[in-house]
Amino acid sequence: MPSRISSDSNLTRSLEVFVAIIETGQVTLAAKLLGLTQSAASQHLQQLETAFDATLLDRTSRPLKPTQAGHSVHRHALRILNQVEDLISDMRHQGPRPISVLRVGMLASTATTLTPDLVALAKDRFGVQDMTLHAGQSRDHEGLLRSKQADLVITSNPLYDMDGLERHPILTESFLLVLPKSYRGSTSDMTEIFKTLPLVRFAHTTNVGRRTEQHLRRLKLEVPRIIQADRSSMVTACVARGMGCTFLTPSLLIDGFVEQMPLNIRPLPIAGFSREITLLARQKELGALPAQFAETAKQILAKQIGAQMGATGLNAVRIHD
Repeated sequence: MPSRISSDSNLTRSLEVFVAIIETGQVTLAAKLLGLTQSAASQHLQQLETAFDATLLDRTSRPLKPTQAGHSVHRHALRILNQVEDLISDMRHQGPRPISVLRVGMLASTATTLTPDLVALAKDRFGVQDMTLHAGQSRDHEGLLRSKQADLVITSNPLYDMDGLERHPILTESFLLVLPKSYRGSTSDMTEIFKTLPLVRFAHTTNVGRRTEQHLRRLKLEVPRIIQADRSSMVTACVARGMGCTFLTPSLLIDGFVEQMPLNIRPLPIAGFSREITLLARQKELGALPAQFAETAKQILAKQIGAQMGATGLNAVRIHD
């Protein structure tokens, strides 16, 4: 067996890929989480097996399971990758500017509201020189953290199955019934509402869309017609034009309020459901910055949502202490 892996084979990246394959049980999903093609992930795996002259995965099992040699590599890989992260964290805190570069992922529905104040906080309080911002859906955030394309994310998926994260709760918000302003029918019976208005909801590829679909299935509520979109502004725009109704939380309604879309917002007349918004960051990498970011985000969202929801008389948000 070779005594070492040549430098051009990128040992650290290959170990990251192998750990992701073990955690997901799939090469395809591991590649997606790390922002790689399936062939690139397979190549990293092959490099490890060639270097160690051992088969690391039982390819006859589904999901994929490590062989005895694979268990050993996995154990060492976790230790090595943790040490690499400790090194990166230590080095980032050296010098007069402890955090020179910061990469942040945010929910698209809150990004416009949060960005100016968070950028100012990062630069003025923590001396951040370069800041990169990603606006997207919660499904993007796990991949950003695993592939180290983001240092922290503000997301609706707390990623409890991902180790090594610090979590700072921001708010919990209930879903509401959103109707066109012009709607004059029942607002207390979803079956009656669906007779005249199709459901406009987030696409099933989004976390909100999947949760909505699961909730309707649990309630055995038939929805004969559905319009799907992957941005809250697209959903609310369709509803404002009288094309349907939807279920949204206050933070998902921010763009609609800012653009003064004509909407009729009511309590959800079925067993309700809610979502949490949480700030996630890799543990001990950014010092006090994640907690301060979470506190600032709480204040901004509480003010924005409070101003928007005041006229409705609905209290659908709990800001965490």
